[in-house]
Amino acid sequence: MPTAPRTARAAARAELTQAILDNAASQLAEIGPAALSVRAVARDLGMASSAVYRYFPSRDALLTALIVQAYDDLGATVEEAGASVRRGDLRGRFRAMAQALRTWAVEHPHQYALTYGSPVPGYAAPDDTVVPATRVSVALLELVRDAQQAGRRPRGPERVSAAEKAALAPVLAFVDPPLSPAYGVRGLMAWSTLFGHISLELFGHMYRGVLDYDVHYATVVDQLAADLGLT
Repeated sequence: MPTAPRTARAAARAELTQAILDNAASQLAEIGPAALSVRAVARDLGMASSAVYRYFPSRDALLTALIVQAYDDLGATVEEAGASVRRGDLRGRFRAMAQALRTWAVEHPHQYALTYGSPVPGYAAPDDTVVPATRVSVALLELVRDAQQAGRRPRGPERVSAAEKAALAPVLAFVDPPLSPAYGVRGLMAWSTLFGHISLELFGHMYRGVLDYDVHYATVVDQLAADLGLT
């Protein structure tokens, strides 16, 4: 059955909700998430703060919406990059996804810092953020699963201790069929390495240590692809 068209009221509400989020995102760039203010957003939009509170009843609710939006935007970007490459081209898919991840982070540094930077003092992310937060990791682990099903093998020792296998049980079960312990270890290492390099770059920790971030990141991505057995 076709979905019913949105009413004018629903469309107006959606438009104003996005305007509030866009203004709040601008605040992130100017003052950071800890100082985010619903009242300041209302002032910028020429609204009464009570009206904005009907959309977002607290600063934490507004932060949560911004976090979910950022996770979903990044997740969709990485997923679309992977889908743009032939499914059997495992290395090509990995390269595309890794590059899309970094490009999004560089183009949205404040949203990246909100989701992958230091925790916001006094804010505890609710369960609403969990599924959006896993989109990138699931996309990467699904690629690793495809490599496993294609008979590829990761580099390095294939034996994993019982303690490590138990520790990684949630990661191994993220995809169906589950990952082997060896691939789970390598998949998690690849995920953390990508985000680690991007964070070091964006937060200035590789300044003057790496002179060409594009070249270095591409080298890291190719090394990870080789470690995952994608080449």
